[in-house]
Amino acid sequence: MKEIIKRYIKGLGFLLTEYTNSIIQDKLSSLQKASQISLQQQYKSIADEYIQEKRSYLPSLEEVELRCYSQNGEDGILLYIFSLIGTTNKRVVEISAGDGLECNAANLIINHGWFGLLIDGNSKLIENGKKAYRKLRDTRSCPPILKSAWVTKENINEVIQVEGFTGEIDLFSLDLDGIDYWLLKELDIVSPRVIVLEYQNIWKTERAVTVPYSSDFRHNASKYDTNYMGASLPAFIKLLKGKGYRYVGSQSLGFNAFFIKNGIGDKLLPEVSPDEIFKYAKVIHSIKGRLDKVKDLPWMEV
Repeated sequence: MKEIIKRYIKGLGFLLTEYTNSIIQDKLSSLQKASQISLQQQYKSIADEYIQEKRSYLPSLEEVELRCYSQNGEDGILLYIFSLIGTTNKRVVEISAGDGLECNAANLIINHGWFGLLIDGNSKLIENGKKAYRKLRDTRSCPPILKSAWVTKENINEVIQVEGFTGEIDLFSLDLDGIDYWLLKELDIVSPRVIVLEYQNIWKTERAVTVPYSSDFRHNASKYDTNYMGASLPAFIKLLKGKGYRYVGSQSLGFNAFFIKNGIGDKLLPEVSPDEIFKYAKVIHSIKGRLDKVKDLPWMEV
């Protein structure tokens, strides 16, 4: 009987903990949402003043960084960008989203009512994400689509299209740590207004290079050093310029870049030089010595 009582008390404690955590999480989410709505209004006011020439400058991307669900300050930058340029359909596609809770789309989905397609090659992470989004009060009735898929340049458009995402979307996010350049080059089933992607910062702005294409590329299983992955910032700038996008800056750690389609918010978010991000001491420190490990490996000029 004592064992039964112990199990009952233990189970009750677990349920109370889950219930308490759920309440706390909901309260925190409400606070996050309220503060971000306030920020949005401030950003819109600042933008209006700038357009009316009552203000001579706008905040830099570094100044608006904040993290709720993103890995670093991307949540704040995306909040700022979409406060300035607005949204159309609040649809986002993210490739290599993990469990969908620490990624660039999560804050927009949870706190701003976006609908997303979150893709990752790890099926366990995807299942964890599905469970988590079903528990969140703001997403349980309409959770994002979490899809387990190994994305290649041969199937990227089909993987996205089959889930009902075509045409214009507000955001596309890519962080594969591998053949990112080749996937982005093939992507045409959706037309994002904003793109955020991770680049290989060890090359700074010296060369437009990428790893050669391989459908089964895995940077952490490579016979080479783990720095042998991705593509340089100049490679992505060149590729996306040809697709009608401009580079508007990077987060302050210097490896995630933001691009906006030309004709959208050009005055508020103009094209910037890629050299700027490599002037930061923390970026210089983070890449020190890494290029020497991989510079003689088979990179491809693009």
